Amino acid sequence: MSEVEGSGLPAASIKAIQQVFHRYPGIRQAILYGSRAKGNFRPGSDIDLTLKGDLTYQQLLRIETELDDVLLPYKIDLSLYELLDNPALIEHIDRVGKLFYTASDS
Repeated sequence: MSEVEGSGLPAASIKAIQQVFHRYPGIRQAILYGSRAKGNFRPGSDIDLTLKGDLTYQQLLRIETELDDVLLPYKIDLSLYELLDNPALIEHIDRVGKLFYTASDS
């Protein structure tokens, strides 16, 4: 598969993001949500990802820095699922989210 189905992301970008996630054993899953999960993205749409696992906020900041260093042509909006406090956002992620990465991916 060349892209997460319907996300508009090329395989090279997906792999680069997944390689960063793979360096953090605390990440169990990364869930894609928002316009790229729903398939109504536009050119330049950001990548909305939430992480599930045993992670601290400091680790989230390190992951964000590493993703920024990859120099992808997309803004990545990263969050920790366990720290989300917006019920509407949680419901949206649970309803439309697509599995982007699991710890078993390599």
